[in-house]
Amino acid sequence: MQNQIDTAIEHLNNDQVVGMPTETVYGLAGRINSAESIKRIFSTKDRPFFDPLIVHVSNIEMAKSIFKNWNSTIETLANHFWPGPLTIVAKKASHIDDMITSGLDNVGVRMPNHKVALELIDKIQIPLAAPSANKFKKTSPTTKAHVESEFGKEVFVLDGGACDIGIESTVIGVEEGFISIYRPGMITKDMIENIFKDQSIKVEYKKSPVAPGQLEHHYMPKLDLTIASEEHNLNLGEYNTWIAPDNAAICARELYSKLRELDNGSNSKNLIILKEKFKSDQAWDGILNRLRKAKTVDNY
Repeated sequence: MQNQIDTAIEHLNNDQVVGMPTETVYGLAGRINSAESIKRIFSTKDRPFFDPLIVHVSNIEMAKSIFKNWNSTIETLANHFWPGPLTIVAKKASHIDDMITSGLDNVGVRMPNHKVALELIDKIQIPLAAPSANKFKKTSPTTKAHVESEFGKEVFVLDGGACDIGIESTVIGVEEGFISIYRPGMITKDMIENIFKDQSIKVEYKKSPVAPGQLEHHYMPKLDLTIASEEHNLNLGEYNTWIAPDNAAICARELYSKLRELDNGSNSKNLIILKEKFKSDQAWDGILNRLRKAKTVDNY
């Protein structure tokens, strides 16, 4: 692995991008102090410049250098959830390139819970911007093979095994006395509220242009995707079908791999069956968010 990391650093120092494993999905990483690297992220993904990037760090001091202000709310969140699948959005430091934030004043930062990602960032000593390593709007990658299927030999990919979490991080905005959940993930609203239960901090879901993952259609497979509950009577013979497991953590871990498998099925359209009760369980919020953006037909 050390040879792989050294090779990745060589690519990064030459203003290239690399595939970087994290616990959520594989990211397409570039140095935040290289305008050429940042441009290459957007061009490689066919990603529009209006969609901001998340900056990945390996320690708290590095995170503090990205934000304009480091307050007690951010400190509490970082202490409880980092390293882990939580992206914190707050005012950016003046040196952060506007391309990273799509010209906005806020920047999203997280510390991934993956030893390969942390070692890479630690060794290069520069934060890395890293959206998911796939073409824009398409299904996110959770293995090295997924990234290589998107970009071939165009991108060097570090092999960190299959991602443990399987869907992108929870994205939150931090303001005085208020936390906005812009994108749900496996860190839930209840989990965030629990660490502030003795403080007057309000936590709510909110749509915002200052955060990544806000587009209406995203994570989409190649074939039309229908989402339905088990109560619906469908002719399953017409579909490449996956019945989601009851456990949200297992479902999240398998989700993107299953979407890719469905695309390779013998039928011309895909179907995912979910239990109706999942709608009322916060553990499923991140999964349902991804599926609603990936679907073309919704019976659920």
